[in-house]
Amino acid sequence: MLSFLVGRGENHSLLFMEKESFIPIVVKWAQAHGFKEIQANMEGFETPKSYERAADNEKFTPDVTGVNMFNRHYLEVSMKTDQLRGSVSKWKLLSELAGMKGAKLYLMAPRGHVRFTREIITQYNIPAEVIKID
Repeated sequence: MLSFLVGRGENHSLLFMEKESFIPIVVKWAQAHGFKEIQANMEGFETPKSYERAADNEKFTPDVTGVNMFNRHYLEVSMKTDQLRGSVSKWKLLSELAGMKGAKLYLMAPRGHVRFTREIITQYNIPAEVIKID
């Protein structure tokens, strides 16, 4: 269902399933915070638009998007991974798209992943708001 995978190797499926399980929590957070026209990469919702990077044709699909204050924002589940390259690339792209539209990238970090997320966005200078979810 999700076109973006957060890990590789033997732990790949576990990370993928674990990340996928937080998407309904992100949707509920978005609804509670006034987001409308929510699209989510899960059953029962329209899938968000995918973006393709011209350099290598890699596709990125946001976990959740929603409109708030007339702008479409991106909401991504953020989890620790040994394979940072893909996450960083996706976050940079979504942050740039959000910035061009006067919107935001929200990185939704489950308990135990918040500090990791903050360290990564600081290290790679990615404009995003980190939100702790349970």
